[in-house]
Amino acid sequence: MWGLFAAGCVVFPGLFALCKHTLKLWTGCRDGDAAMVSTRVVSSLQAVMASSAGCVIVSSCRDVLEDRHWLTDAYILFATPYFAYDIYAMFLCYWHRLQVKGHEEGQAGGVVGSKRAAVAGYLRREKLMVLHHVFMVAFCFPVSLLWRGGRGDYFQGVLFLTELSTPCVCLTKVLIQFKKQHTLLHKVNGVLMLLLFFFCRVLLLPYLYYSYSRYASVPLHLVPLLAPWQCNLGAALLWPLQLYWFTLICTGVLRGQRTAARCPTDGGGSGT
Repeated sequence: MWGLFAAGCVVFPGLFALCKHTLKLWTGCRDGDAAMVSTRVVSSLQAVMASSAGCVIVSSCRDVLEDRHWLTDAYILFATPYFAYDIYAMFLCYWHRLQVKGHEEGQAGGVVGSKRAAVAGYLRREKLMVLHHVFMVAFCFPVSLLWRGGRGDYFQGVLFLTELSTPCVCLTKVLIQFKKQHTLLHKVNGVLMLLLFFFCRVLLLPYLYYSYSRYASVPLHLVPLLAPWQCNLGAALLWPLQLYWFTLICTGVLRGQRTAARCPTDGGGSGT
């Protein structure tokens, strides 16, 4: 089984390198643009794989606590290296942005050319995302694979479904990267991203508690008293983060809609 972990260590960086090389070869885009798009592509592919695994597991488990599916542990082992890879990939995106002439962070902080300063700036700017990824590897991995004792594959499959919103988030970032904020695609994708993030991330953790309350025939407010402490700790740390990101997405979507309403004739131009 640990061969799956090794495969994940190879597959995700390999997909990134392959996508980056292909983009540069076929489109002639700059190294930085290719790296940023490749990061989004790999994130979207991982999200599709995780969501597909989640659908298979959820549909196969009738007993939400005792039923097992081989894909649960297999995908946990395979996907865990992704979070470590993605920390580095996000840093590459940050570094390439600093190299763009006239980028405000490069001018204000004087960090262009200094990777040590860039790492510090990256950790300050993306501290929540980095902490989220570290938490997934350091806490969620042992909880999901070892401490739950082979129970609750259904709940693990539901957690995989949180990734359904990721392709929309990635597409939004790519459209902004190429200054396509005023296109119809960006507006439609923004609304879809908002809905998917709300249902797949904001509501999903409360749904897990609701599912267990129905299974155990106990009131919903008593579930935290019955659930393992690891589950409560994970929910307490992850759910506020999802709420915070959802607030940011709402703000961004509303700002984009207001900007589009003020510029109705700006058919798909450059944006700001």
